[in-house]
Amino acid sequence: MKKFLMTLALLPLIGLMSLIPAAAQDDKAIEVLPTMESVSAAPNRIWVGTFQIVWNETMNEVVKKPVKFVRYSSMLAKELNKQRFKKEYISDNSYYTTYGIVSPELRDKIVNAIKEKFNETSDITDMFDWTYQPNKIFIYAMLKKDFKFLEPFDKLTSGRFGNSETPVEYFGIKEESSSDLYKNVSILFYNSEDDFGVKLLTKGDDVVLLYRTNENKTFDKYYADINEKTEKYHQERQFNRFDRLKVPNINLYQVASFPELEGHRIKGTNITIDKTIETVDFKMNNEGVELKSEAAIMARLTSLTAPVGRYFMFTDKFVLFLIEKNQQTPYFALRVDDVETLNKTGRHKD
Repeated sequence: MKKFLMTLALLPLIGLMSLIPAAAQDDKAIEVLPTMESVSAAPNRIWVGTFQIVWNETMNEVVKKPVKFVRYSSMLAKELNKQRFKKEYISDNSYYTTYGIVSPELRDKIVNAIKEKFNETSDITDMFDWTYQPNKIFIYAMLKKDFKFLEPFDKLTSGRFGNSETPVEYFGIKEESSSDLYKNVSILFYNSEDDFGVKLLTKGDDVVLLYRTNENKTFDKYYADINEKTEKYHQERQFNRFDRLKVPNINLYQVASFPELEGHRIKGTNITIDKTIETVDFKMNNEGVELKSEAAIMARLTSLTAPVGRYFMFTDKFVLFLIEKNQQTPYFALRVDDVETLNKTGRHKD
């Protein structure tokens, strides 16, 4: 049993490793990243805390120590071992995770659990063979969020985003909008027409942070910039009748697998990774935000303010974070470079 638990513990770590960006991925338009510190050349980048939750549970409850790999020195593993994101940063009704020997019973357990907890179905369970295989282990996690803004924003006229000629749909606050919508927005800072940030409030504990910037940084540095600039901003933070807000609808779906990490064995175990996968299903419109992310690893056991209006127009590159109230660390991040490319991947239609 002890040996089995040790093998299970290391699997989620591999899953996180499966999200490491390959060196030759500069041509990717969209990339799912394993940590907020991960460097990427992709113009559109995504991070979600699903794998980190699995990694932390494995380290804390099973392995009881940092993870290292056989003949494979991983900087990413070292970053994940730091546990910069923890399940305490998100409500326990927002995630589910489990692991076990591959079997029809384990599949049924996962399917029933996410149906009961989230009223959701899995996008990935049917991708795996669930025939009873005592030499294979499956680790699974889902992160689910669905929340509404305090009041639905107005739908705005479609328009361009960045240099794209293809119009995209927008929502926000215009001159004719009801002043009731002002309470949806808290201004973090406004330094110029290209450097500003706002907070969108919801009916629950979640908030949306939007940061307009042309700088190319890792998510942790973007988030640090938001906090620093917010602290230094001492002007009016209430949205008023001179202000405007314009935010694009986002509708994306991504599946990430990392074959370059499959086949690595974990030090001190007899585990070899056969398959890795992560999904991100994200939608934002004038009413609110929906997020569903799944992660799984299949492993094989071997032989071891001024009166002048401020225009918060997110019509070019921007970064989005999702975070719960009274928390210091977000649980989702998205860099938007090309809305058209992102929205082509979406599976929810308005």
